[in-house]
Amino acid sequence: MKSFVFTTVAASTLAMSVAAFSQTDSTATRAQVRAELMQLEQAGYDPAKGENPNYPADIQAAEARVSAANRATEYGGTASGSSSSGSRATTRPASGDEMRQLYFGGE
Repeated sequence: MKSFVFTTVAASTLAMSVAAFSQTDSTATRAQVRAELMQLEQAGYDPAKGENPNYPADIQAAEARVSAANRATEYGGTASGSSSSGSRATTRPASGDEMRQLYFGGE
């Protein structure tokens, strides 16, 4: 009896914790997914290619075209701001002086 109560309490605690982390407010409906896929196909993405070695680049390019088309049809003026997502940052190794400034307080 004691193990049954313990098992029941543990199962209900686990179920409550899983329910607390569920995201019900941002789920896409089947119609929304189909509409998005149709937009991507109209922008040049072909999901029927199968084993496409250029998959990430192809779908990202189509998403960028869809996004640009959606921005062009927005009301209320132009969208402000910019994004550098996915761009490569040019970096170089720090010199000895720069490392000393970083770790020893700019001396």
